[in-house]
Amino acid sequence: MRDQAAGPRVLLKRLRELMAEALEPQERLDRIVREIAQQMVAEVCSLYVLRSDSVLELYATEGLNPGSVHLAQLRLGQGLVGTIAASARALNLTDAQQHPAFAYLPETGEEIYNSFLGVPVLRAGRTLGVLTVQNRTMRHYREDEIEALETTAMVIAEMIATGDLARLTRPGLELDLSRPASFNGLAFNDGVGLGHVVLHEPRVVVTNLFNEDSEEELGRLTESLDSLRLSIDDMLSRRDVAFEGEHRAVLEAYRMFAHDRGWVRRLEEAVRNGLTAEAAVEKVQSDMRARMQHMTDPYLRERMSDFDDLANRLLRQLLGRGPDGLGEALPRDAVVVARQMGAAELLDYPRDRVRGLVLEDGSITSHVVIVARAMGIPVAGQVKGVVSMAENGDAIIVDGEEGQVHLRPQSDVEAAFAEKVRFRARRQELYRELRDRPSNSKDGVHVDLLMNAGLAVDLPQLDESGAAGIGLFRTELQFMVAATFPRAEAQERLYRDVLDAAGPKPVTFRTIDIGGDKVLPYFKGALNEENPALGWRAIRLTLDRPGFLRTQLRALLKAAGGRELRLMLPMVTEIDEIVQARELLDREVRHLSRFAHHLPTKLKLGAMLEVPSLMWQLDELMAAVDFVSVGSNDLFQFITATDRGSALLSDRFDPLSAPFLRALKQIVDAGIRHKTAVTLCGELAGRPLSAMALIGLGFRSISMSPAAIGPVKAMLCELPVADLEACMADLLGHPNARHSVRSDLQAFAAQHGVPL
Repeated sequence: MRDQAAGPRVLLKRLRELMAEALEPQERLDRIVREIAQQMVAEVCSLYVLRSDSVLELYATEGLNPGSVHLAQLRLGQGLVGTIAASARALNLTDAQQHPAFAYLPETGEEIYNSFLGVPVLRAGRTLGVLTVQNRTMRHYREDEIEALETTAMVIAEMIATGDLARLTRPGLELDLSRPASFNGLAFNDGVGLGHVVLHEPRVVVTNLFNEDSEEELGRLTESLDSLRLSIDDMLSRRDVAFEGEHRAVLEAYRMFAHDRGWVRRLEEAVRNGLTAEAAVEKVQSDMRARMQHMTDPYLRERMSDFDDLANRLLRQLLGRGPDGLGEALPRDAVVVARQMGAAELLDYPRDRVRGLVLEDGSITSHVVIVARAMGIPVAGQVKGVVSMAENGDAIIVDGEEGQVHLRPQSDVEAAFAEKVRFRARRQELYRELRDRPSNSKDGVHVDLLMNAGLAVDLPQLDESGAAGIGLFRTELQFMVAATFPRAEAQERLYRDVLDAAGPKPVTFRTIDIGGDKVLPYFKGALNEENPALGWRAIRLTLDRPGFLRTQLRALLKAAGGRELRLMLPMVTEIDEIVQARELLDREVRHLSRFAHHLPTKLKLGAMLEVPSLMWQLDELMAAVDFVSVGSNDLFQFITATDRGSALLSDRFDPLSAPFLRALKQIVDAGIRHKTAVTLCGELAGRPLSAMALIGLGFRSISMSPAAIGPVKAMLCELPVADLEACMADLLGHPNARHSVRSDLQAFAAQHGVPL
């Protein structure tokens, strides 16, 4: 019986020899199509390459008229070749001329050929061209011949991707790989970033394509698959940090893919046909991605990213690679492009080199977006398809104001955005001029504009932004960027540095808020919680692990010796949690007093109002604490039952809705009744329009990212607060109030000349 794998193996061996020879690109292509035709006993072999104008151009042929090379063309979707390119699917036809898509190109002389086999040239799921063979006789090409042609197409795809064929392109034309692409997403953080793509999880480039020993490669593949499956099982059992915030169903999908016999069988077949294990993964991954991209079922298309991530993990396993060093060879104008990422992962990048962040997923209240906002990085989210279209080093523009991303932009687009950057720079200069001006409204109402921070690198922005103090210092960020629990001495040193940098300005430290989607890799918290956002996190966790909280409280007390210390408890649900935390705090004060440590001159304990149950304990809450800070992100999430990380709900509910604003008004009124200071430190404070709404509700202290202080102060200086309060009272008091008052507030701002 004939060994059907022998043909593909011989072809791959000849291709390997051709790739090793020093040949000009056209000669190499001519030799490749000649070799394919010979090995497959085909009378014709042709290569069409997709240009940026969606035209497929004949780049090489054996058997057709050689004078038609670089002249014969088909539009995307035209003819058999155009149909293959548009669908990313192979066509195997006994009588090609009877196919409804058949289109005859007279310059090629192909009318005498009947049977036809064509496969897409794919890379990362993108169609870069089409490779075909033809015969006069009516024949049906075998599966092993299709496999051989697909494998050859993968080799050609790498030639296209590395730019080898660029010299063959006629002046004024470009290949599809360099085509400009624009994407519409959602605006997650203002700003404009121009730079070059840095893929957060760079696509693994396979350079060793052909194997010397199929059995050895099969062994490598089996070993890596076993390791991959074990790592997935481990993640399912302990919620590994690599899947921070992901639902268990996604991990189950990973496990399903990893054990799928069809996938494994295709990998093994590719290896037996002469590919290395990693080249087999690349080929099968590209084939499956192309097929899934053209599925109409949205659920199946969403699973594509799961498969991509799994295949990339297997590639890294085969190549023995860990995560690439993020700071190594990073361009000075990096725009990080990712499907999703955790807050700690963004902090790994050198801050002075990151110009923007582009996410395929996420929401405006995702923690990575909050951290990016604190860093002053423009962010566009929900930018579907950008990861597979981008290559490291591609020019890119991210418009965080409109949620648009321009990949490989044309020169006029780049020039327009460069002007937009210059305009923003002039506006930032205006904000700097306001820095030392009191944050008073047009009619003399003072509002404290505070900043949010979390690391020592944030501290210079306290003076640069003109903030009145730090309204929220997220102590957990120090824990999230560390490899192990920060020692008490390291915590104390950071807290002292923060207080030294603030000088006379107030600083409010939030005790560590981990759990939910803020996972520490070295802390094995609650396992397999069905809904971690509502689970063992924040104050619940630290009260159950009092030694953890006591260490932090002691470090804070020692760092604040001789100064005021403001402490804030996160995710308080009932008053008894405040009582327990105060007892621990008093215990640490007594301990330090016993050893004559220098203690704070004043100690204030506050609570975050994020859990709706506190809305029915407002009077008790105001009496139990020295101040209250509204965490609007979580409070809105819990009131509306809206997962803050859900891409499907990211723009479904408006925090400027009448019901939510009424809840905030109740909190302000309770604070006034009890003479308890009330502030708000969520993302609502960081945009001029929503900050205006808060001021209209009666908030006189709000905390935001440093970059937001300038725009909010510019708004405040032109704001007639008394008129706004009357307007807000009317809007919220009306029985038929609209769900959202956003448009009403925009109209008020326009009428009174308030800049937004």
